[in-house]
Amino acid sequence: MAGSKAAVEEIEVAGHTVRLSSPDRVIFPQRGFTKADVFHYYLSVGEGIMRALRDRPTTLQRFPEGVEGEMFFQKRVPARGVPPWVATAEISFPSGRKAAELCPADLAHVAWAAQMGTVVFHPWPVRAADVDRPDELRIDLDPQPGTDFTDAVTAAGELRALLDELGVTGWPKTSGGRGVHVYLRIHPRWTFVEVRRATIALARELERRRPELVTTAWWKEERGSRVFVDFNQMARGRTIACAYSLRANARATVSTPVDWDELTEVDPDDFHLGSVPARLAERGDPHAGIDDTPWDISPLLEWAERDAAAGQGDLPYPPEYPKMPGEPKRVQPSKDRDRPRA
Repeated sequence: MAGSKAAVEEIEVAGHTVRLSSPDRVIFPQRGFTKADVFHYYLSVGEGIMRALRDRPTTLQRFPEGVEGEMFFQKRVPARGVPPWVATAEISFPSGRKAAELCPADLAHVAWAAQMGTVVFHPWPVRAADVDRPDELRIDLDPQPGTDFTDAVTAAGELRALLDELGVTGWPKTSGGRGVHVYLRIHPRWTFVEVRRATIALARELERRRPELVTTAWWKEERGSRVFVDFNQMARGRTIACAYSLRANARATVSTPVDWDELTEVDPDDFHLGSVPARLAERGDPHAGIDDTPWDISPLLEWAERDAAAGQGDLPYPPEYPKMPGEPKRVQPSKDRDRPRA
């Protein structure tokens, strides 16, 4: 993917004209990938990334001078200097503040964001039609120190078996790092609080089955060398790099959808800016059917009620969130003076 020599290009994308300036600016120094490479990468995976982003409010992780330079998260589309066709959706953060975020209606929105120095796309698990009710339940399997991608894959296999018992299809992808993400498409009937409760219930059941491998412990000092199921990725305002998004690392890796059967065989470092377009063109998108059969999460909410009755209620929210009803203390266990000691 060679960068263009022109100072500014105008490229037709999805019926819109998108400018590409400074195409030769190096974005991934260790790989030599330029801004033009990033821009054209996103065009080449358009089918896949639009399946992940379409009509979703999206936070942009921007690196105007490359991944080794200054980074910032853009949660608000500027009021001026934006093409008139750029769509937005208003979302509310836990603080109560609101923002009009980019809401990709077509691939031109992705291209425009890439022109603005976006490397990573972080969509909300909602659609513009109802920004308060998720239609995507995201399970983030995060290896802790002493574990690696292989452990996350093993945990994902246990999760797959559990989902099979529930009669729901999970859609796995690499995180672009050492982790594994599994998405469930769900009916947009429940609030963020309810979907987070359902995620905690699913995580706890997985932990019961493989306690030596999986943990739901929010506090790092309690996790040990296990795979953490980061249930707070389903809290309002939290986002995950989407399928086919680049990751801001030296290798220019991609968060890549995979089939369950190949998950045990892949190396996440093999999925990068230079390799994923050909993979998608040759194999198609493993997430092609993700929207076909949304699921009713009622069984997970029943598990949540069962757990609460057994004394396992809510778990802590991230520190920047307001105190939530029923939430336990946000105190690191080793610093909790009121905690019973053995």
